[in-house]
Amino acid sequence: MKYRDVLEGGRDPLEIYDDILAVLDDIQLFPGSIEPIYRKAMTFSEEDLDRLRFALLRLQVFSDINRTMDMEQAQKIKYISQVLEKIIFGSLLMEHEELDHG
Repeated sequence: MKYRDVLEGGRDPLEIYDDILAVLDDIQLFPGSIEPIYRKAMTFSEEDLDRLRFALLRLQVFSDINRTMDMEQAQKIKYISQVLEKIIFGSLLMEHEELDHG
């Protein structure tokens, strides 16, 4: 599954997904992208903010599910999605306690 598919969740894409995909491809871009992504998100309607939050949540779940395949990439995905969620929304919808997956 590609990151764009995870972000979209079967719905029409939001323009902000392109910005998020860019930092997922190159995490070195992330520090300079945080404010522009935040400012773009602050112009969203409640519905689009909700869609964005669930897109970030889907990325976190995706990284948890796939962490054994590529641990470093999974950590990057989770870090980016959690930082954006905390900055834009003030908290994480799903606090990550160690869950028993088995």
